Amino acid sequence: MTTTRRTRRLAASAVAAALGVTALAGCGGSDDRASGSGGTKGSGSKTVTLVSHDSFNASKDVLKEFTEKTGYTVKVLKSGDAGVALNQEILTKGSPRGDVFFGVDNTLLSRALDSGLFTPYRAKGLDRVAADTRLDAEKHRVTPVDTGDICVNYDKKFFADKKLAPPRSFDDLAKPAYKNLLVTENAGTSSPGLGFLLGTVSAYGEKGYQDYWKKLKSNGVKVVDGWEQAYNEEFSGSAGGKKAKADRPLVVSYASSPPVEVLYAKPQPKTAPTGVATGTCFRQIEFAGLLTGAKNEAGGKALLDFLISKRFQEDMPLNMFVNPVAKDAKLPELFTEFGATVDRPATVAPDLIAKNREQWVQSWSSLVVK
Repeated sequence: MTTTRRTRRLAASAVAAALGVTALAGCGGSDDRASGSGGTKGSGSKTVTLVSHDSFNASKDVLKEFTEKTGYTVKVLKSGDAGVALNQEILTKGSPRGDVFFGVDNTLLSRALDSGLFTPYRAKGLDRVAADTRLDAEKHRVTPVDTGDICVNYDKKFFADKKLAPPRSFDDLAKPAYKNLLVTENAGTSSPGLGFLLGTVSAYGEKGYQDYWKKLKSNGVKVVDGWEQAYNEEFSGSAGGKKAKADRPLVVSYASSPPVEVLYAKPQPKTAPTGVATGTCFRQIEFAGLLTGAKNEAGGKALLDFLISKRFQEDMPLNMFVNPVAKDAKLPELFTEFGATVDRPATVAPDLIAKNREQWVQSWSSLVVK
């Protein structure tokens, strides 16, 4: 089973295009002396190469500031979904394509660490990072960079028109009142789908989650391959769903989806058209690490320091639609006004995920898909 990790925090059709740009590529040219990271350790190369999934994005002025402060120009190498990018780095372990890898999350973390992919480095400013995100705190092989919550989103208008309270928890989703309303992504092919499955494992245990999914299936849950189809074609609350005349008012998406629905709407509404069932959320944490065998270790370390700097952390929300991990970073008003606060997200230990991920997905598939 190959688990893909689509890390786009999208919430409207227009966002797909907005996030499709390669924001890191134009960071400089005169110092880009060679392909990859260039040179050898200590060679004085002024290019540092970041290997990432397709959705890494940052403002040009922020990356320009990094170059001005450190002398290093950032070059990005995007490699598809995070799972695909991680697989490629594992295959080239010891002779990496770049200096830093960004995008491994807690669902795949143990695999990356067990493969010896990263060289330990304690990033400067790590004390400012929330302790509960430092899942490799003893060895510092990876540095937490952002968090995001996979949650059920709901169409506010549908529930208001039906005079029905929207669901708030996993338990609610299995109730008769919400029959044939939920669409989710395949846990074997989609990151949100996998995150939602892990949320149910956290809520009901390794045995109880199967009984829960039997209830969801009996209650008419619809499963599609990926987020784009679920959100933009099946979900009645999204801009894309409205155009497609979608009929499912519940969808597995992200806690950051409502703010993006506001951001890309013209004119912008005073309230978000969608809401978040905060009792259905699974917390994802994304990490970056210095690749073992990196040609520009010094530049890689400087970049890791920068990824958790206040400047970069405050730039992320409206570029990648994720939450900062630095405690001194402030969220933009759009997030605080229209986003959902998830106080108690579901979590599963990375080593438990690594041990059971394939088994859980196979069991889920036999219950729900086949």
